[in-house]
Amino acid sequence: MKKEYVVQLSEGQRRELRRLVSVGRASARRLTHARILLATDAGGPAHPDPAIVEELGVGLSTVARVRKRFYEEGLAAALARRKHAKSRAPRLDGEGEAHLIALACSEPPAGQARWTLRLLAGRMVELEYVEGISHECVRQTLKRGPSSHG
Repeated sequence: MKKEYVVQLSEGQRRELRRLVSVGRASARRLTHARILLATDAGGPAHPDPAIVEELGVGLSTVARVRKRFYEEGLAAALARRKHAKSRAPRLDGEGEAHLIALACSEPPAGQARWTLRLLAGRMVELEYVEGISHECVRQTLKRGPSSHG
């Protein structure tokens, strides 16, 4: 089976990776990725993927992913940990947080001794500050900001 992404290291890259592995003062992930790149280098004694998987104790997809990142983005990207993109926008913006804090500092509804997280979440929806919000989001928002219960 022909490999789609062939790792071809320059002599400088090979030297840098060997130094990184021999010193061993990096994260385990970084060292493993360096070992994968050295093992898959077409300029050296390239090993088949199943042998790399067996030798390093990683998954076949990890070997393929490291090889692909090196091919597409370079050595630094192949060694570094990828940043995760936030998938959702925050439920409350600055204005929504201000409304929540003002509501939490106001008098509780009739028949209640104090505001609960669920009451605050429900009132935020009733007043149409947000379309929907969970009590956990209310808790985290109030925990972040300074508050005075006195």
